Amino acid sequence: MKREQFIELPGVTDQRGSLSFIQAGDHISFPISSICWKYDSQHNDSDIHKAQDKIIVALSGNFTILLDNGKDERSYILNNPSQGLYIPALVSCRLEGFSPDSVYLIISSAPSTAGLSGETEKNQLKTFSVEDCTLIKFPLVQNSAENIPFDIKRIFYIYDIPSGQTRGMHVHKYCHEVLVATSGSFQVELDDGTNKKIVLLDRPDQGLYIPPGIWATETEYSSGAVCLVLASDVYDAENYIHTYSEFKKYRQHEN
Repeated sequence: MKREQFIELPGVTDQRGSLSFIQAGDHISFPISSICWKYDSQHNDSDIHKAQDKIIVALSGNFTILLDNGKDERSYILNNPSQGLYIPALVSCRLEGFSPDSVYLIISSAPSTAGLSGETEKNQLKTFSVEDCTLIKFPLVQNSAENIPFDIKRIFYIYDIPSGQTRGMHVHKYCHEVLVATSGSFQVELDDGTNKKIVLLDRPDQGLYIPPGIWATETEYSSGAVCLVLASDVYDAENYIHTYSEFKKYRQHEN
């Protein structure tokens, strides 16, 4: 039987804060097919189903994980967002000892009700506007990603963000994303080349869907904010547009 193990997650830390990511096929041994995040009073519902392989990450705060494979019991403390604990199927998992600010992410191999994959959307370029950037309400009990209209292939989250910092300021040519404020709050400035709008994210039970071709900038991060991003594609440098002038040409079909 496979054993549990800590997985060091790749990431980037600079003056704007820290970013860690998990990508299907690279950093985990199973396809990303079920995701949920929990916080506050939801920690009382802490007995995790053991039928699936899973990875648990402490997005903020700390807590203890108790594991039981029927032969022995082991405990681990999770307190580092750049590290995940892989737990194989058939191992019973219970969480306890949560700090007041704890938020945790569970990624598992359970069946998913996700919709269209990012691959199927690649032919629909330059057709989205800021009106297509909509808020998605997640089931309050488990905050699962089942309402997201694409298959999730990459997950990343931004944390330890200094006051006054701005992130984003780029466009994805193909990738669809959903942004969630799992802790704290921040604003997202959206621009389709013609129209603009600003959305405040301050609730972990809702996310902002951003389709390809939208210039997005994240600002006004509150203290302790964590931005969780669910993406339809793995990382590809060719998918990005990093300058506003290039973006304007792209939207005008001049690229």
